[in-house]
Amino acid sequence: MKNEKFDFYSPLTLKSYNLEKTMRYQLDILGSLDYFTRRHSENVANLVCRMGEYLHFNKRFIVYCTICAYLHDIGKLFIPSAILNKPDRLTDEEFEIMKTHTTKGYEMCMKDLKLRPYAIGALDHHEALDGSGYPNGITKIPMEAQIIRIADEYDAIATKRQYTTHVNISDTLRVLIKDSNPDPKFLALDQLSQNSKVGKINKRILKILFKVVIDDIQYEIACLYEYLDYLKNNIKRLELICSYAAKMNSAKTEKKKAYYKEGMRLLFQPDENFDNYLQVFEDYKNALNIRTDRIDKLRNEIKIIKKLEV
Repeated sequence: MKNEKFDFYSPLTLKSYNLEKTMRYQLDILGSLDYFTRRHSENVANLVCRMGEYLHFNKRFIVYCTICAYLHDIGKLFIPSAILNKPDRLTDEEFEIMKTHTTKGYEMCMKDLKLRPYAIGALDHHEALDGSGYPNGITKIPMEAQIIRIADEYDAIATKRQYTTHVNISDTLRVLIKDSNPDPKFLALDQLSQNSKVGKINKRILKILFKVVIDDIQYEIACLYEYLDYLKNNIKRLELICSYAAKMNSAKTEKKKAYYKEGMRLLFQPDENFDNYLQVFEDYKNALNIRTDRIDKLRNEIKIIKKLEV
């Protein structure tokens, strides 16, 4: 049984911009990062690129934002691996070191003429509109950094939760909705503060992420339908094998038995045989039921996301 082909982040839009050629130098820089950081950077860039389309940015600005996203975590080159790859919660001291990836990434970009235009993405992608972010606690955040922050947080949660399907992805979006609302702690500290009226992230951009996520869910559903066709074709083939087996068992002559047995043999796929075809048949039927159920859940997930209030 073949594996269904599905990438959690559809790469189709990225390819349409031929970014590989535009960003050859920047992508070579990414090769120095550890695998997980590099993969995360690619995921964030994918999301940022597609969000830029929904925001109706021109092509040049979309490419610029996408490159910023690819490079946003480049400062993690300078973070000790013991901290970067620590599976447990970071201590306060370790977190302070981790936070320096923003300034170190900015400094690295500023020293390289080819990276300098994209330095702001590295510096500001952890800043928050309510002033609670780092490294500088600013509230006037460049648009590219605002988009990267949302894509960054979404992918970090999705990776941590080890999503392989978009079923229950609305739970992750609910976390982001909390970040888009004012922090009660800020309200308690200063009722008059302008910053207390906004959340950490931009609500408008978050709504755009919802559209991109729905696109990805629909892409997953399309992949599943393609796989369902494969499963149904094999179930039909195995049903024919079972009918031949029944005819073979009821045949009154050895010639007839041999005829139907040969028919079964010709229908077998690699690794299938007379001893295991019934189990293979059950496996295909179970797989069909599981994928059909997942499609129903994914459709329901779209309905949930459309009802989420930001």
